[in-house]
Amino acid sequence: MWIADKWDDYEVLDASAGEKLERWGRFMLVRPDPQVIWHTEKSLKGWKEPDARYERSSTGGGRWAVNNLPQSFEVTYSDLKFNLRPMNFKHTGLFPEQAVNWDWFSEIIRNSQRKISLLNMFAYTGAASVAASKAGAEVVHVDASKGMTAWAKENAALNGISNIRFIVDDCIKFVEREQRRGHSYDAVILDPPSYGRGANGEVWKLENDLFELMQKTVAILSDRPLFVLLNSYTTGLSASCMGYILGVCMKKRFGHGKISFDEIGLPVASTGFTLPCGSSARWVEE
Repeated sequence: MWIADKWDDYEVLDASAGEKLERWGRFMLVRPDPQVIWHTEKSLKGWKEPDARYERSSTGGGRWAVNNLPQSFEVTYSDLKFNLRPMNFKHTGLFPEQAVNWDWFSEIIRNSQRKISLLNMFAYTGAASVAASKAGAEVVHVDASKGMTAWAKENAALNGISNIRFIVDDCIKFVEREQRRGHSYDAVILDPPSYGRGANGEVWKLENDLFELMQKTVAILSDRPLFVLLNSYTTGLSASCMGYILGVCMKKRFGHGKISFDEIGLPVASTGFTLPCGSSARWVEE
């Protein structure tokens, strides 16, 4: 497992009975986590007196019960800064386990000794875009949500970054247009959702549509691609399957490169175990 264990401003303090107790800077949050199917004693004080807790509703969805959490707050990772706030569906605007991928691709970009054009798709609030730009890449950030893109611009400004190109668009349609335009990228980051609907009612299901998306993405890579990163939080899609899809598509066009794939996770302070948080597959030039 690839473990994001270099955080100072974040940690999973404990995890039990479908929930995790987290520290975000100085704030304690309790959030649901479907991976936490074990039951251990919730003895830490933060379980009973968190600054905020996301409470599931019996009819679906849920709400934040806030005790002492501001509407927005800031955390840092290395030289990166992120503006967070409690959102619907338990989120805060950041997936801290992805730090292990930020470190991985940032080192590759810094060591590349050439100018890198990078496409970040399904780019959310821009953490990966900011990390890649800080490392020296020229970043195009694409997400279908105007709200998430506005938030990503906030994070870029917080880090003193003004050269990311932000685009609000359907990622699949964007890739198709880029191929018609003859545009290409040296690196791509993809974080597609498990399920979604397009503006015209199109249904996206990761297990059904990922392979086609990957084929279209590989078609807009430059002749000397640096890396491709594919992330997933879909529990039914294994890291091995993601690696196979990425490997097949890359081998068909380039015939070389190194594929790796694994779960990504976060250390749990109370037990020393690692909380699984998703999977990633990576291709890098050899």
